[in-house]
Amino acid sequence: MVRRRARRTRKKSGSGVAGTLLTLFLVLLVGAGGAAWLIFTPFGPETETFVEIAPRSSTLEIARQLESAGVVRSQYAFDLVRWWKRGILKAGEYRFDHPTAVIEVYARIARGDVYTKAVTVPEGANIFEIAARLEQVGLGSRQDFLKAAVQQAGLISDLDPRANSLEGYLFPDTYHFPRKATSAQIAAAMVRRFRVVAAELGLRQNVHAVVTMASLVERETAVAAERPLVASVFNNRLAKNMPLMTDPSVIYGLEREGLWRGAIYLSDLKRDTSYNTYLHPGLPPGPVANPGVPALRAAMEPAQTDYLYFVAAGKNPQGHSLFSSSLEEHNRNVTGYRQATKKAGGR
Repeated sequence: MVRRRARRTRKKSGSGVAGTLLTLFLVLLVGAGGAAWLIFTPFGPETETFVEIAPRSSTLEIARQLESAGVVRSQYAFDLVRWWKRGILKAGEYRFDHPTAVIEVYARIARGDVYTKAVTVPEGANIFEIAARLEQVGLGSRQDFLKAAVQQAGLISDLDPRANSLEGYLFPDTYHFPRKATSAQIAAAMVRRFRVVAAELGLRQNVHAVVTMASLVERETAVAAERPLVASVFNNRLAKNMPLMTDPSVIYGLEREGLWRGAIYLSDLKRDTSYNTYLHPGLPPGPVANPGVPALRAAMEPAQTDYLYFVAAGKNPQGHSLFSSSLEEHNRNVTGYRQATKKAGGR
């Protein structure tokens, strides 16, 4: 009888341990299921929501921000993913506009997938056109950028001490800026890009003259192969002390004074601005646009020609400039251009 009781007692003890283990397993299973639900089930805003993570924010602070903004269901779920992944979270502004899993929210912040607005500055755009593009995409007002372009002229004073604005040094490219970027920050980024390109091209001397020449070349032709030829025309005219007589410079002077009417008239060619290259010999006071690499190269290494005139490609129905060494030849080219324009149905 005593032995039987002992065996029965051991049996009950074994059943108790098994029950405890089963209960623990079920608890862990439920916990794991709950954690998986928190981590992998999409949650978040249906409308555009921004969360700005400050530099040096702790994981706890970031998790609280995300929960407070309604981006994650639980800050603890985010903490759990952070502990699991052990990545580095990056500061910046993040945009959320649909429900998503916590693990994807974490992945975006670990990648540094910050929200930015893109703006493309085309080759030959001037500060007025850049300012309008920035305003159009919601990166500040046109006036703020124009003001910054003047006030920040010191950014390139080492390269061009004569510069009274950043015109010519806002390098053409596609940029991505934070939503709250200031006009000054945007201008500085474009100047930094110019410095990188200038260093690659070896542009270190006569920067003011080179960039000014390149800006004229850029505005006079969109045909890459013609840029060195256009630069040669301008250089040849300068060597002979002939006025450059370039419309883009005249137009720029009118834009600076708020007098540009969208088309150039004979009266505009007679208006005495410092940028009127019909009235004033030599290069204009500074760049009239922001040139790209091909135009800068053309200004640095113009073609060797005896050309003194050209009918710009933009005015030619065939899309190519017509170059000439004499006024007589130039006049024939102009007559031919007008006849071609008339034949093509133009004026």
